[in-house]
Amino acid sequence: MSRAARLGAFIIATLGILVLGTVIIGSNQYLFSSTYQLKSQFTTVAGLSAGADVQVGGVHSGTVRSIDLPHEPGGKVTVVMDLNKSTHEIIKQDSVASIETEGLLGNQYMAISFGSPGRSDVRDGDTIASDPPLEMADLIKKTDAILDSSQQAVLNASQMTANLASISAKVDNGKGTAGALVNDKQLYANLEQTTSDARDTMVQAQAGVTDFQENMEALKRNFFLSGYFNKRGYEDSADLTANEIGQLPADPPMKTFTFSSKQLFDKVDSAKLKNQKPLNACGEFLADSQYGYAVVVVSAGANGDAQKDLVLTEGRAMVVREYLVETFGFDDSHLKTLGMGKQAETNSDVGWGSVQIIFYPSGAVIPPNKQSPAATSSGTIRELPTLGSVVSVPKP
Repeated sequence: MSRAARLGAFIIATLGILVLGTVIIGSNQYLFSSTYQLKSQFTTVAGLSAGADVQVGGVHSGTVRSIDLPHEPGGKVTVVMDLNKSTHEIIKQDSVASIETEGLLGNQYMAISFGSPGRSDVRDGDTIASDPPLEMADLIKKTDAILDSSQQAVLNASQMTANLASISAKVDNGKGTAGALVNDKQLYANLEQTTSDARDTMVQAQAGVTDFQENMEALKRNFFLSGYFNKRGYEDSADLTANEIGQLPADPPMKTFTFSSKQLFDKVDSAKLKNQKPLNACGEFLADSQYGYAVVVVSAGANGDAQKDLVLTEGRAMVVREYLVETFGFDDSHLKTLGMGKQAETNSDVGWGSVQIIFYPSGAVIPPNKQSPAATSSGTIRELPTLGSVVSVPKP
């Protein structure tokens, strides 16, 4: 091949490489494809340069055409971007531009988020919102502060460990009260005896307080002293029958909930609730259903003192009613009580008795309220239990 032919082939190959390079670079810079421009403003661009990549949803979709400084102090830097027309369908007016970094120390690029469905499209030359870039210098400062705090925490922990070691050494050597207790067995035995005596004294004191509370409760239930306690805000024996009717109505009931007293109360002779959960289904029925009125009917076992059992059943009925009223929202004027006293037992929990909540339909006649527990229909005084045998009727 002649020299002229070799020269011509070299020139043609060089021109081909230049054309290919121009096509590749032009494609990356979108010189030969349809584009539109968007702008976004930042306080600082954190090292972003013209020609940087623009990504939409992590996909290369444009380039940074230019970065324009503000015309006056206090203004913002404007980043002008060329974007492929294909992104026009997913970039909306609420899209946000941000400056991101490839890796921890990589090059900066622009990232644009997708817009919301239904928002209007952006137009050529529009300015979209921006997020401030993360400054590596600020991040390094925060990291330094965290390291300083961690170092101080390590120093404090070391000092605490040294103090504990010093205290442990003194205890081992018998110094101080703790050291004497550890090393002097006689002193430890004396202290243990003193602690035991103090514990016994506390138990006796608690028993005395309990007895006093029971006696005070008995006094509150006594007819002759009820006025004294009532003046001081204490409940009196009339509370037991405040909502009690004299007898069950003649109308047939529409629904009945039945429980053994053993399910609900903590002792056979107590009106203190220990388990209210079984009553919840009845409470929901009270709050959500249509009915005329309901009666909490409580009976005691067949054994025992009739007078005490009557007060016990009245107290249990009152406690169950108060729990239902305080826990579930309904008109409490439609919930009555009835203490039946001693009754023949029909369940296996001998001596405990039962609790029934009986619902009557609308239109049923409510019997009149029962008289005060201190009086009967003839006007005579009904004797309540004595101080030592009064049944406690606490709030639920």
